[in-house]
Amino acid sequence: MANKRRVEEPAGVEGTLVSGTEGLEAINIRQPIAPQVYERVRRAITTLAMLPSEALSEKELSLQLGVSRTPVREALIRLADEGLIDILPQRGSFVAPIRLKDVEEAQFIRESLEVAVVRRLAGQSSPQFLTDIKANLARQEIAVADRNGDLFLELDEAFHKSFCEEAGLSKSWRVIQTVKLQMDRVRYLSLPDPAHLKTLLAQHWEIVHAIEHQEPQHASDAMTAHLQEVLRTARRLSVQRADLIER
Repeated sequence: MANKRRVEEPAGVEGTLVSGTEGLEAINIRQPIAPQVYERVRRAITTLAMLPSEALSEKELSLQLGVSRTPVREALIRLADEGLIDILPQRGSFVAPIRLKDVEEAQFIRESLEVAVVRRLAGQSSPQFLTDIKANLARQEIAVADRNGDLFLELDEAFHKSFCEEAGLSKSWRVIQTVKLQMDRVRYLSLPDPAHLKTLLAQHWEIVHAIEHQEPQHASDAMTAHLQEVLRTARRLSVQRADLIER
């Protein structure tokens, strides 16, 4: 199983760590193992550290992470349910291709939820929220200037999550997190294009300005255009990277 990039362990994690391989974060043995294994493998897939069609071995993953095969098996089954892994009888487990139809459905669900959220916020957001979200955008600008795509996506995640939290709809964000996994892989695939990040940043600012000026229709239109950007990117990349995206 060839790992393509290193995903660093977040700073400040306490406990004894078992070293993982390149592309897989270490396991903290003082915390529940199963959720960590799931999170490590899921992140490796969504960030393209594990590429579509890559073979996955329970035995190899358990050795790399320093855990038994049971939590690895549970993680693979859960990821298969989420469409990130294909388990083929008599053949084994493989990272699923990015399926365009799954990206389209995820975008539809996410758009339905997030457009409704920003429409609500355009009439009731707090001054503190606007201050915090603009601070996030200022950091996004630095990430774009530095061509730091990983940081930009981290800030982008916090940006969208903050809308649901401000609207008092945290469960909606949990739903969005579940359905957007295929979209996340497209986002990582588009990172090498700095013009794409500039487009996303400009769209973020437009959404915030609409909320600040209490313009619900403008806010919902801006969020719609923003979320459809991922779909447009997926369709374009499905032609350029047919090895990774299945039409």
